[in-house]
Amino acid sequence: MSEHNTMNDGTYEGENELVTTRLIDAPRDLVFQAWTSPEYLAQWWGPKGFTNTFHEFDLRPGGTWKFVMHGPDGVDYKNKSIFDEIVPPERIVFRHVSGPKFQVTATFENLDGKTRITYRMRFETAAEFDKVKTYAAEGNEQNFDRLEELLQKMSA
Repeated sequence: MSEHNTMNDGTYEGENELVTTRLIDAPRDLVFQAWTSPEYLAQWWGPKGFTNTFHEFDLRPGGTWKFVMHGPDGVDYKNKSIFDEIVPPERIVFRHVSGPKFQVTATFENLDGKTRITYRMRFETAAEFDKVKTYAAEGNEQNFDRLEELLQKMSA
């Protein structure tokens, strides 16, 4: 499973799993802060053109993250996740319990002051994955683009 950690940026798909990696030119502590502070996370989470309204963000094992993603087409997407594991600044694991159902494992690897993020989405079933695979990979790339833009502002 860890073979992806040594690969360059990219997206890899399995039967029910999508893995996106990105090497970001920012220190791991700053990247982790952007992932775990709701005021930052709300600014970059989601594909290009999306905005967020967070209703609950309880960053602890068993804690809930409830938010609405507002699409550029005016459609609102309600999301609910449960945090399973928080290991600062190395790993975040949560379950997306509103449809489609999947588990996210995000790892943050320090590489000489840069950070390699490995974002693994493991869907409950291949059928759940099939519903989103046409747009999820590109959405993840746009999400990371937005994260990088925010990190540049945070570093300035």
